[in-house]
Amino acid sequence: MTPAINAAKKAKIPYQVLEYQHDPAAESYGGEAAAVLGLDPAQVFKTLLVSLSGHKSPLAVAILPVSHKLSLKAIAKAVGAKKAEMADPHLAEKTTGYVVGGISPLGQKKALPTVIDASAEALPLMHVSAGRRGLEIALSPQDLARLTRAVFNPITAL
Repeated sequence: MTPAINAAKKAKIPYQVLEYQHDPAAESYGGEAAAVLGLDPAQVFKTLLVSLSGHKSPLAVAILPVSHKLSLKAIAKAVGAKKAEMADPHLAEKTTGYVVGGISPLGQKKALPTVIDASAEALPLMHVSAGRRGLEIALSPQDLARLTRAVFNPITAL
C-alpha cells in the first residue's frame, strides 16, 4: 500500500489499482505503463514537478498525458508564477516522498499547487502513478482534482 492508494481509500472515492512488471530499461515510465497495460496514452498521465520563480510556493505539480510535453510557460501562467523550470529530481523526490518514475500526485508529503492538463477534464477515467514504478491508479479526473486541490488548464506544448 502506498500513500497514494491510502489517500484514495481514505477519501472513499472509486479507484482501481493496476500493476505491471516495470522494466528498468524502459525509456519512458508513463509510455511503458500505457503499452504494458494496453491503455490509451491519452488517458495515462505523468506527474512532473516544476520549480517556480515569482510565486509563494517554490514548486508546483503538473499532470499531463504521457504522450505530450509540458509547456513551462503554460504551467507558470496557470499557477500565477513569473517563470517555471523542471525541478531538480532529488528535490522532487525529497518533497513528494516518491522516487522519480513513481511520483504520484496523490499522497505527497507536502501539498503543492497542482495543475491537471485540460484534456483530462472530459475523460471518464485517468491513470496516474500510484506511488511506485509499475503501479498505476485509475480514478476520475474530478476526484483527482478534488483530492489534490488542482485546477484544470491547458499545460502541454503544441
